[in-house]
Amino acid sequence: MTTQTITPNARTFFSSDEKDDIKMAIKNAELNTSGEIRVHIENTCEGDVMDRASFVFGKLKMHTTNLRNGVLIYLAVRNRKFAIIGDAGINAIVGNDFWDNAKHTMLVNFRENRFAEGLVEAIGLVGEQLKKHFPYQTDDVNELPDDISFGDK
Repeated sequence: MTTQTITPNARTFFSSDEKDDIKMAIKNAELNTSGEIRVHIENTCEGDVMDRASFVFGKLKMHTTNLRNGVLIYLAVRNRKFAIIGDAGINAIVGNDFWDNAKHTMLVNFRENRFAEGLVEAIGLVGEQLKKHFPYQTDDVNELPDDISFGDK
């Protein structure tokens, strides 16, 4: 008898329903805030996960939001690495403990193989902070796509 190891793939890691749940969580989190949330998924992350997430943050032009209040949730599925990065506007307001709490929420779920649930919960926490510090304005526009982005790595 042989066993086969299935290598996770970023584009197929989540089911269609899970991807829909993640996108809906982003839309719901952004309803009451001018902040922007993105989720980016790759296969692998070589080196430091924060360095890679910072690179992706720039590549996705998340630093171009008017109030510098974009937040990126980054996952590398094969390495089981993840990071949450906020732009200068949100980082100036929330402390490191907020990011640590959001990461802890993800980690608890991820350890139980509840990856979509972990993302949805973290997106909700981020949305609450964005709503608190960057409330929705009547002239607010969605500055960044709500879709999940995928990397080539």
